[in-house]
Amino acid sequence: MNVDEVVVTFNAIGANGSPVNDLKAGEIRIRDNGLVPKKTVAFDGLVNRSIRVGILLDTSESMQNALPGNKAIATKFLESFFRQNKDAAFFSSFGSNSDSLQSWTGDLLRLEQGVQMAREQETKGTALFNALFQMCSSSFNRVDPTETGNFILLFSDGEDNAGLTSLDNAARACQRTNTAVFAFLPAGTEDRASTGPRTLRELAAKTGGSVFLSDDSAASILSDLAQIDSEMRNRYRVVYSPASLKRDGEFHEIELQPPDRVKKVFVRSGYFAPQQ
Repeated sequence: MNVDEVVVTFNAIGANGSPVNDLKAGEIRIRDNGLVPKKTVAFDGLVNRSIRVGILLDTSESMQNALPGNKAIATKFLESFFRQNKDAAFFSSFGSNSDSLQSWTGDLLRLEQGVQMAREQETKGTALFNALFQMCSSSFNRVDPTETGNFILLFSDGEDNAGLTSLDNAARACQRTNTAVFAFLPAGTEDRASTGPRTLRELAAKTGGSVFLSDDSAASILSDLAQIDSEMRNRYRVVYSPASLKRDGEFHEIELQPPDRVKKVFVRSGYFAPQQ
């Protein structure tokens, strides 16, 4: 592919909450930094792709009570949707520091064992943005975003009080590798004087993901996991040449304008131009 071409993947949801699977190229209008692309090179549907998922579990003090339930949700995702030896995943936990408990593998048993190894960190503090930045920039940097559905399954209250990087830096690291963030937030967090829920929603919006409640019913959580799996395996892909693209490494905002029959699109908020 030409390095001056941009690849964007997205999902389209109708008014009834169901996926819209019959979009045509002419129905989607793209704006790149506010400009219409010079040329749309390709538009197609990606069906039943393999997935690449990083499971990221907050084991800081504030998440101690939620830890058993979050481990159960992560295990449920693996048992219900992970396709052994076709998909790949890795598992990390974090508090003030990040711990890699299982590197990339297609072995379901090893992943489940990694999840069960997670324990509350003894040192205080939460470095959420550091963990996300490291996962996106180091673990997803060699994964092809055009061939597989790449995402992070994050379990956290969204608090960050010990990190050395920012929300914007973490989000942009994920945007660079086209990695979506799907977060599970403990119910009741919204009632606290916390910026965490807003943080998770911003991360999800910038990367093309969503936020769910980890304390929902078992049926609702299974439905949430099925939605994530479906969205990442089945996506639209559009390839275009921007009207103006300098090799300066600058961030470009992407706007997709769908037809009226589409209620919402899930897409990363932008990308970085190549550098000389």
